[in-house]
Amino acid sequence: MANQRIHVVARLVALPDKVEELKALLLGLIEPTRKETGVIKYELLQNQSDPTDFTFVEEWQSPEALDNHLASTHLQAAVSKLEGLVAVPLDIRRYDILA
Repeated sequence: MANQRIHVVARLVALPDKVEELKALLLGLIEPTRKETGVIKYELLQNQSDPTDFTFVEEWQSPEALDNHLASTHLQAAVSKLEGLVAVPLDIRRYDILA
């Protein structure tokens, strides 16, 4: 059976005056997401040279585990609060490891 693990990079860019508000919202996702079935890694990064730039680096056991996360109540609640906090639309990319 092929490796079904999936890697995700999700990027958000805060409006300059909403950095701390977005950071608090995103940090609130960490604990409930790390308790989800199928999560292997879920890390939130903030760019050192541009504090408006946040990136989640994620690893999931399967596409189904990721889909369950994307449909989760806590994630949907956070996404509904992004308007007025972000400068550009949420950018979610799924990756396969090649080597």
